Amino acid sequence: MRNSSLFLRSGLTVAAASALSFLVAAGPAEAQSGISVSTTGSTVSVTTRACTSVNGSWGTASLLNSRQANFSQGRQVSLSGTTALQSAAWSNVSAGTYTVIVICSDGTTAGTQSVIVSPSVRPTISATASPSRGVMGGVGGGSQDYGTLTLVGGGLLVGTGVAATAWYLRRRTSKPYRL
Repeated sequence: MRNSSLFLRSGLTVAAASALSFLVAAGPAEAQSGISVSTTGSTVSVTTRACTSVNGSWGTASLLNSRQANFSQGRQVSLSGTTALQSAAWSNVSAGTYTVIVICSDGTTAGTQSVIVSPSVRPTISATASPSRGVMGGVGGGSQDYGTLTLVGGGLLVGTGVAATAWYLRRRTSKPYRL
């Protein structure tokens, strides 16, 4: 009983994760209007498959802000592309809500869609002060300043170690070699 509920829970988790991955892999859904609008930073772009070429022109796209009412008032850009996909883009668009309208060269409207351009957040870079005493590297407490008593104590320990080593080596070499 315990194992079956564990498998059931893990199976549901796997099913939910795979369904989510299919939704993410599908990408942005194309709008019902026949156009797809996206933003990257301060650039707004539109794509469509609805237009056909008439005398080498695919059509025109217009970007309208909230105070503009019709197609001719917006920032207009000619569509470019192929029979499979046509696109247009506007750069340096300030933050706000906009409406994108695409009119094909045959006079039909491919679609209308609203888009929100978020303000771009640029990181501020500032210099930091360097350490006042340089790099504080070392072994153990190499970055601390010890007093005279500590240094004398360390010197005595090192001196005692050197003296003990010399005494041991002298004593060892003074004995005759025995088999």
